[in-house]
Amino acid sequence: MKFAFIIMGGFHPKYDRASIRKGAAQIIGVSNMDEACVVARKCCEDGVDCIELCGAFGEAGAKKIIEATENKIPVGYVVHTPAQNELFHLLFGGQTEGK
Repeated sequence: MKFAFIIMGGFHPKYDRASIRKGAAQIIGVSNMDEACVVARKCCEDGVDCIELCGAFGEAGAKKIIEATENKIPVGYVVHTPAQNELFHLLFGGQTEGK
């Protein structure tokens, strides 16, 4: 199984990436949703079986990635419990939920 984890922040997908197990698991950084869609489509074309997204994508962002991959592979996204909302807001300054 090939797996990709896409993170969103101040990243450039050409340079901000790493893989282990000869590419079986990879992490790819993007700076916005448009880049994320391009990366997700490429992952799907390259045989990635599953994509997981960082929490910055939220449900709305996950739906965009599902559309970009034509719902051909599973796409999930990281969530946290509501009890930690304040901590996440302090850390990310409200920069989450599909921004």
